[in-house]
Amino acid sequence: MDQYRTEDEQVEALRRWWNDNGRSTAAAVILALAAGFGWQGWKGHQQGQLEAASDSYQAMLEAMSAAQQSPEQGQLGISLAEQIKSDYSGSSYARFAALHLARLAVENNDLGEAQAQLRWVLGKADKGSDTEQIARLRLARVLAASGDGEQALAILSQGEAGPYEASYAVARGDFLLSGGSIEQARQAYMEALALAAASQGQVNLQVVQQKLQSLNPVPASDLEGMVIDPDAVLDTLIVEDEAAPAAALEE
Repeated sequence: MDQYRTEDEQVEALRRWWNDNGRSTAAAVILALAAGFGWQGWKGHQQGQLEAASDSYQAMLEAMSAAQQSPEQGQLGISLAEQIKSDYSGSSYARFAALHLARLAVENNDLGEAQAQLRWVLGKADKGSDTEQIARLRLARVLAASGDGEQALAILSQGEAGPYEASYAVARGDFLLSGGSIEQARQAYMEALALAAASQGQVNLQVVQQKLQSLNPVPASDLEGMVIDPDAVLDTLIVEDEAAPAAALEE
């Protein structure tokens, strides 16, 4: 304010500045405060939604685990899974709930329902995520079980297999074999064995070797370098983790 000669000039300058800028400055401050409070409120709402989804998912798992002893609990588990899908559709919990519903549908030989649940997961999951890759593999197997081997192969080729390359290769071999493409099936099983040797635990190697031996006259000794301790292998179909997923809602 040194450029002004008197205090009256300074006061007049401040008054003019307020008239020109004060209202917009105050409005900007108010908007900034409102945005800050709004952001905090949104974060609190998201956290509350996540905790509610987690509680519902845990209740669903408990009900489904008791289904053999109590059919009522099984129905409760299904209802809770559908509710999670409806109320928290953008969450990881909803996608895991749908995977459980697809598994139950396969157990009940309702392959159409299994397809619907898995396609729902694919529509919600991030492209290239573990959930998307697992759901695509399972959908392909359901399609093959429904007699649509060509569509099953097409589904497998629609994205990267990620860490499940060996499981994808086994599935391709199964679909090709059922379609009569023996040489291509053989190559797929060989690929599965090579991939599994690099990443243990994806597939049941003994089963894959048996499939390959039924097609391939190569001596078993030629495959010994690919053998992995059978105690370290899992089933061909990957089973989702029963623990609640840690990811937050992704709406």
